Amino acid sequence: MDWMLMPYRRYFDFSGRSRRKEYWMFALLMALVYAVAGSLMVAGGLPAIWTSTGGSPAFSPLFWVGAVIAGVFFIGSFIPAVAVSVRRLHDLGYSGWWYLGVLVVGQAPYLGALVNLVFLVVTCLNGNIGSNRFGPDPKDPVQVEVFA
Repeated sequence: MDWMLMPYRRYFDFSGRSRRKEYWMFALLMALVYAVAGSLMVAGGLPAIWTSTGGSPAFSPLFWVGAVIAGVFFIGSFIPAVAVSVRRLHDLGYSGWWYLGVLVVGQAPYLGALVNLVFLVVTCLNGNIGSNRFGPDPKDPVQVEVFA
């Protein structure tokens, strides 16, 4: 659980490095929260769609609870998600500006899918061993202050 919440403790920290465990545990937290919110939205939205008669469906309160959870979580997690992605790129020796390219080109219809797949593979790679221009190795047991 500590690894899942670490990006919130380093909210606006775009410097330094993040190891795979921090990045993927945060991604797991995001997936779990969005899965719960999406399940609430589906459970609250399906009865309204089934009973709608020609007009727009009136969603149940359960749908809106899920929508509010997803919206508030997105607003609170956008900056930490970008920051941990930038730090993950730093761990691999790449500039964080590459993530801006992933965000922008990732919106293109077919090229975006390829770029997002490449980014997924890159985030699975092991980081640089030892220090690089972005900071000390987060896996180095001597550098315990990196996680403080």
